[in-house]
Amino acid sequence: MNLPDLPLVHVLGHDAMDWGIVLVFATVYLGMFLGGLPRLKLDRSGVALLGAIAVIALTGLSVEDAARTVDLPTIVMLFAFMVVSAQMRLGGFYTAVTRRVGAMPLSRRGLLAALIVVAGALSAVFSNDIICLAMTPVVARLCLQRGLNPVPFLVGLACAANIGSAATLIGNPQNMLIGSVLHMPFGAYLRQALVPVGVSLALLWLWLAYGPGAGAGPLPGPPPELPRDEDPVFDAFQSAKGLLVAGALLMIFLFTDWPRDVSALVGAAVLLLSRRLHSAHVMGFVDWQLLLLFIGLFVVNHAFETTGLAAQAVVWLANQGVHLADPGLLMVVGVALSNLVSNVPAVMLLLPHLGQGANAGATLALVTTFAGNLLLVGSIANLIVVDLARKSGIAIGWRQHAVIGVPVTLSTLGVVWAGLRWAL
Repeated sequence: MNLPDLPLVHVLGHDAMDWGIVLVFATVYLGMFLGGLPRLKLDRSGVALLGAIAVIALTGLSVEDAARTVDLPTIVMLFAFMVVSAQMRLGGFYTAVTRRVGAMPLSRRGLLAALIVVAGALSAVFSNDIICLAMTPVVARLCLQRGLNPVPFLVGLACAANIGSAATLIGNPQNMLIGSVLHMPFGAYLRQALVPVGVSLALLWLWLAYGPGAGAGPLPGPPPELPRDEDPVFDAFQSAKGLLVAGALLMIFLFTDWPRDVSALVGAAVLLLSRRLHSAHVMGFVDWQLLLLFIGLFVVNHAFETTGLAAQAVVWLANQGVHLADPGLLMVVGVALSNLVSNVPAVMLLLPHLGQGANAGATLALVTTFAGNLLLVGSIANLIVVDLARKSGIAIGWRQHAVIGVPVTLSTLGVVWAGLRWAL
């Protein structure tokens, strides 16, 4: 048999293959940290995809076996709720709600409170990234019209969306993954998360309303030109249709044991049956790159697990008295990894070694989500807000974000820690 006909594992040997997998794994997570690879036009999704292809070639894994490493329920849930969120966005629901809040005769502090509550509540159901995409231009325009400094409002929007998304197992991708892999009951998690999320949103408002560095004054210098209103027109029927499906799914998740992934997929199918919104238009709002990122990381992480190095490291740490199931250590590692490689890859790395503690899944979900507020690059929602704000002529740098993000993150993590100590 010719050499090219052999799987690469037989050519290199198992030891060389393992080190090759380690090299691919390290390169992929370097890409997660950097947001790509130097000198290459690759983003995180591209890096994860190439990493998956590399380990398939190294190990001789068949495409069918590689597909089995992917947690399909998580992918299905993500896709289905992206369709639901697209329905709400195309129906102009998010824009209409934000405008309704802005039209209320509220003081600056009252307006902050209202926007925080709305962003947090919507993110718990429709995803933090989508809420930031829809609300940022409206909030920026609203602040400029009122002569208010928009920076605290916009950073507060990102923080509120991140915090609010932690309230449910459908609020963000990492929570969907945790809920799927650990088979966490939807209602039980909601009861655990609701108080920490509510208290954390209140702490965010207190810092923005009364904190010394929140920038309560008007925008310095001449105000930038008001951005053009390009938001979708409110469609009551399409919005009601989306709300009905989302509400039905929440009831199913809370009060039945029906499979969440199948239920969500049926809900998405109902929304795609439309005489007004073309399916191609709706599908255009699906974040296919995020789905590809998940798929690539599933394959790469599985290959790394087969080397046994991760399990050996966990055993060695346990022999030193260090256990990932310990809430304090889990918080520290979760925060560190979330800000190094982003929260989704961090959760993927930690889940296989989490143990079966009653609070472990909830702790990981809350910590990795709240940690996204620490640094500007800690959450995609933060970057979405900054990018859209720039298009509106509003610059938000890492220092301006840190003035709000750092104290809010530390205080909200303190809330999680206090809740864990009380539960124990």
